[in-house]
Amino acid sequence: MPDPVDLLSAIGLYLERRGNDIPARFLDGLCRPMPRRTLSPRPLPCLAFLPAAVAAAAGARHELAACLAAAAGDLAWGQTYTAADFGAAFLDGYGWVELCGSRGHFANDSIAAGFLLLGPRLTYPDHHHVAEEIYVPLTSGTAWRMGDTPYADRAAGTVIHHRSEVSHAMRTGDVPLLALYVWRGGPLDQRSEIGTTETQRNG
Repeated sequence: MPDPVDLLSAIGLYLERRGNDIPARFLDGLCRPMPRRTLSPRPLPCLAFLPAAVAAAAGARHELAACLAAAAGDLAWGQTYTAADFGAAFLDGYGWVELCGSRGHFANDSIAAGFLLLGPRLTYPDHHHVAEEIYVPLTSGTAWRMGDTPYADRAAGTVIHHRSEVSHAMRTGDVPLLALYVWRGGPLDQRSEIGTTETQRNG
């Protein structure tokens, strides 16, 4: 069974192989040694959708998703929100795991990296945060929204960059979303602000 260190190595290798697709500033913090934390496993209901996400991923994305699935039961999965925010049905299909960062299995105060899992037919409403981030969806079939643009499908493997404080949202179809994420340049443990930014509201 893969160890979290194997999964962290797999993330780094996958991103490095993307070459110029990934801005260098999102890779620098993943290259140095990181102290390991002892975290207890924390499974969530959303893990029921992980096998379907693995099956939907292809090529190198499938390899990374399969590595996550093999280690998933030993990882500390988390949720940022409560049922009061988006409802109980959302929570049943939502979760993330941070491999490295201020809360992750490996301590890093400059960058956070992990995976987001969303079940089918869910909307992750507009939210924003100080840190800039990239997502690389490992599955297709999800519509993404950024700023005041409409939802648009983004293919698996596309690098999606959200600048600091830019609102973004996701809406899954029949296929669960499994996406690799990297945060940098802001508080790594910030709870995302729900809704659009002041700039968007004021036009």
